[in-house]
Amino acid sequence: MSVYVKKLVKEAREASYKMVNLTTPQKNSVLFSMAQALRINKEFIINENKKDLKAAIENKLKQSFIDRLTLNDKRIEEMSVSLEEVAKLSDPIGKVISKIERPNGIKIDKVRVPIGVVLIVYEARPNVTSDCIGLLFKTSNVGILRGGGSAIHSNKAIGKILQEALIKKGMSFPVFFVVEKTDHETVDVLLREDKYIDLVIPRGGESLIRKVVDTSSIPVIKHYKGVCHIFVDKTVNMKQSLSICINSKAQRPSVCNAVETILVHEGVAENFLPHLKKEFDSLGIQIRGDKKTYEIIQNIKKAQEKDWSTEYLDLIVSIKVVKNLDEAIEHINDYGSHHTDTIVTNNSKRAEKFVKEVDSACCFINISTRFSDGHQFGLGAEIGISTDKLHARGPMGLEELTTYKYIARGEGQIRT
Repeated sequence: MSVYVKKLVKEAREASYKMVNLTTPQKNSVLFSMAQALRINKEFIINENKKDLKAAIENKLKQSFIDRLTLNDKRIEEMSVSLEEVAKLSDPIGKVISKIERPNGIKIDKVRVPIGVVLIVYEARPNVTSDCIGLLFKTSNVGILRGGGSAIHSNKAIGKILQEALIKKGMSFPVFFVVEKTDHETVDVLLREDKYIDLVIPRGGESLIRKVVDTSSIPVIKHYKGVCHIFVDKTVNMKQSLSICINSKAQRPSVCNAVETILVHEGVAENFLPHLKKEFDSLGIQIRGDKKTYEIIQNIKKAQEKDWSTEYLDLIVSIKVVKNLDEAIEHINDYGSHHTDTIVTNNSKRAEKFVKEVDSACCFINISTRFSDGHQFGLGAEIGISTDKLHARGPMGLEELTTYKYIARGEGQIRT
């Protein structure tokens, strides 16, 4: 096992030294070629994906899991468009962040450079394979992609198509590696290769991310889970509030930016909650409410303490009636995962207080939590969403896949 991993990481490191010489036009041309290759070969990719779906159904995996695993014409087109959008974005590599000129004549530039070799550990979303390859390639990083065994046929198919596109464009060395071994030991060995791998980004459920953090000797950028909130304030537009709550929960409940807890100001609770329940009932969404919510809308489950910190990733939502904005902010900071939280309000001062005091990577005013996404932010795609505070926070695009170096130029100066 270690022989396979050692060969892979050495090749990745060697490739990373070559990547810095690629020009922006070269990279963009390859990205457009990759996008077209996905479209041309979509039937092959979908047929390989069906193998993974068949196994998932036979193993009686959750519908939310199967949804994340599924590839179809629409999702492959979205993958292609993401690669094209990444190609159109400004290349951060080589950009001068700042300039300093010292009294002795030395000129110092702070310049964006690639991180190097990045390991992505992820689970059941094969679109992550192409998204990550595109973002890493644009930033001149080499990616090692280790997806879950449940998506192995899909990931290998995508990797094969994109690799062929690279070769057709004359690339003489590999720029990404799809790990074809699905055993846990391979991941454990990779996570200890700190001589060759510079950064790890895990994407998946909380248990996967915690295991990566506990095992890795390499720096990790992460978010454990997405316990996202909506606070419905006392001054709201009823139609707008319902629309935001419905979209945030039901549009795609199996992802980390779906809302899990809705906090409702007591001043509007008796009017708002019956309307919300009617809409949620029609969509098959189960409500778990606190005592005040239960008094207003019966025929719901009573919320337990653990519900306030649970990421359901399903058609389940917890609801709590709060006294005021301060209680809402306190609840979010106590129980949330610092991912994405929204306030729905017509009061600009209260909105600004919310986004200032809520300690989350993304704080929204009057929009769905589902907009917490690299593509929606105009980043082309995202390598992941970070709830860390160092280096990267929120949806991670091109700039978050760079570091920097100092380049100093002189004319023979020596230090005295």
